[in-house]
Amino acid sequence: MKIKYFIFSLLLLIGVSYGKEWKPPYDFVKAKVVKVIDGDTIIVRIKKTTFNNRKTLKNLRFSVRLIGIDTPESRPNRRAEIQSRESRRDIQTIIFLGKKAKEFTEKNLLIGKKGTKKIYKYVFLEFDVEPQDRYGRLLAYVWLPDGEMLNKKIICSGYAYPLTVPPNVKYEKEFLKCFRKARKYQRGLWK
Repeated sequence: MKIKYFIFSLLLLIGVSYGKEWKPPYDFVKAKVVKVIDGDTIIVRIKKTTFNNRKTLKNLRFSVRLIGIDTPESRPNRRAEIQSRESRRDIQTIIFLGKKAKEFTEKNLLIGKKGTKKIYKYVFLEFDVEPQDRYGRLLAYVWLPDGEMLNKKIICSGYAYPLTVPPNVKYEKEFLKCFRKARKYQRGLWK
């Protein structure tokens, strides 16, 4: 009888823990990824947002810059030139590494393809102190549906440098620790 009770309890425990899904905090914003621009910038669509408890806006598209990380540029531009000077690498190398970072980000956001159209996941946006930059992009920590933070996954996998811009510093220490570990163990772009 004790064995049956133990087995029943064990199966019940496994069933309960298996069925648990990650639930984002109430202040996270659900968004559908519609495009990956590069390793640290995506475009999302927010289905419905209410401002000041009065005005509801629907189907808004935003460019989202992932807070705390900086990936190499994936196409020639002024930022790629700056990264080239800072790293003492030619622009072609910067762009090659940027394309690798973009591929990694896209792989983590892509569900599949329907013809030539890419189908992306829903994600959850967590904002820090400043929710927008001077270019109008949203600044966010992007959480995947399984509860893993994309920003952290990118830097821990070796596809980004840490980039801290106060006052958005919530995960600064975690990102720096991940970056050092990725370099030490030659992950991602550090191979």
